[in-house]
Amino acid sequence: MKDILVLYYSLHGSVKQLAQHLAHGVESVEGMRARVRTVPNVMTERDSPAKLVPDSGAPYATHQDLQECIGVAVGSPTRFGNMAAAMKHFLDGTSGLWLNGDLIGKPACVFTSTASLHGGQETTLISMMMPLLHHGMIVVGLPYSNPELNQTRSGGTPYGASHWAGPDGREPVTEEERKLAFALGRRLAETARRLLP
Repeated sequence: MKDILVLYYSLHGSVKQLAQHLAHGVESVEGMRARVRTVPNVMTERDSPAKLVPDSGAPYATHQDLQECIGVAVGSPTRFGNMAAAMKHFLDGTSGLWLNGDLIGKPACVFTSTASLHGGQETTLISMMMPLLHHGMIVVGLPYSNPELNQTRSGGTPYGASHWAGPDGREPVTEEERKLAFALGRRLAETARRLLP
C-alpha cells in the first residue's frame, strides 16, 4: 500500500468532513491508502501551550508524513481569502524539506470551506497552492468532466474541492460537494500511482 497524506486544519468540522470524503476517494484507488493528519491551532504567548497530541480525531502531522507519502492533499478553512494561520504555520516550517527537495515531483491538491459563498474559496485554494509549487509539487485540480462543477450552487471549483458552510457554519456538505471531494481524492491517488517509478 502507498500512502497519500490528507492534511487539514478544521475549527468547526466542515474541512474535516471534506477531508474524510477526499480520503474515501484516495482509498477507492487500488493500492492506495489515505493517511489523515491535522495541524494544531496556533497559540499566542498568552495562551497555554498546544497539546502534543490531540484529544481525539486525526493525529498531528509531522514532516516525516510529508516525506513518506507519495502525494498530499491540503485543506484549510478560509480566513479573509487565505488559508488559516495554523496551516500556514505548519507549511512555513517545511523549509528543511524544501532545501532537500523532498517533495519535488509529488502530486498535491487543495480543499477549503467558507462561511460566505463569495468569501474567498478560490483565493484560499490558490494561497495553499503557492507553497506546494515552491516545493516543486505537481498540483492537480478538478476538470469539468466532473458534472458536479456545472451543477453545484454551493462549493466546488476547478482549483479544488470546496464547501459553503453558511454564516453559522452549519450548512451540511451537499451531494455535489461530497462527490467533488471524492473525485479530487481519487484523481490525486490516480496521478500519484501513474508517477510511481
